[in-house]
Amino acid sequence: MPNPEAAKSISEALSARFGEDLPVDESLPGLGELARMASRKVQRRYLDKPVDPALLRLLCACALSAPSKSDLQQADIVIVERPEQAAIADLIPDQPFIRTAPAFLVFLASGRRLPEIARMRGKPFPNDHLDQFFNAAIDSGIVLATFLAAADAVGLGTCPISVIRDHSQRVSDMLKLPQRVIPVAGLCAGWPSEKGHISPRLGLSSTLHHEAYDEGNLAERIDAYDKRRAAIHPYKPRDPARWGDVPFYGWSEDKARQYGVPQRPDFGAFVRKKGFGLE
Repeated sequence: MPNPEAAKSISEALSARFGEDLPVDESLPGLGELARMASRKVQRRYLDKPVDPALLRLLCACALSAPSKSDLQQADIVIVERPEQAAIADLIPDQPFIRTAPAFLVFLASGRRLPEIARMRGKPFPNDHLDQFFNAAIDSGIVLATFLAAADAVGLGTCPISVIRDHSQRVSDMLKLPQRVIPVAGLCAGWPSEKGHISPRLGLSSTLHHEAYDEGNLAERIDAYDKRRAAIHPYKPRDPARWGDVPFYGWSEDKARQYGVPQRPDFGAFVRKKGFGLE
């Protein structure tokens, strides 16, 4: 049955997201789910209302149903209890919503089980190199993305927290993570207290390619995106004491400043210390 309302919602959301109109067939199945995906909003403010542990467990089960490279199942999740959540929030004071989120989870890349299984079954383990770490990290990312979709479906708001990797060793110690298990991202979850907004993205001409990669006029595309995003959701200048003032502050200036200072230079050493081979 045609669903013109959902089709309109998708079209409006993607127009706000990418700055272009995409045709949407009103007779497509699953338009309600596509509408949720297209209009997804990051939520950092939550009602003072707990998330039922049974619901969290259900959502985790749905997330862990996601595809896994070669069925290796190298992703785990920790549902963090309040004392550890507060301790993680202490490490990241500029993100106070970590402390106030009704639920906090950490998504893990787990390379531990495979070598253990090899030992259990009396087999060699010649794949202790970068690809195993890569597979585990991607599995964890897929599980995280699937959890986001599951949470959206039941009305929960979420906000991924990658900055926990700035404190990988501390978080690892708090959560008693064994060798070959590392934190990939945290996640705040709760019942939203506000509507939120759609984050504009780079135009599809920059990120969607046909047959071969086509960068086009990158400077022109970035400039157009900067202007479109600033008109909808402008950035607050990052560290003006270090970088000074500019006539126009957009996404590209913000990202250049963000990555103009070292970020997690010790992460590779941490991963190796946890037992992953990166050769």
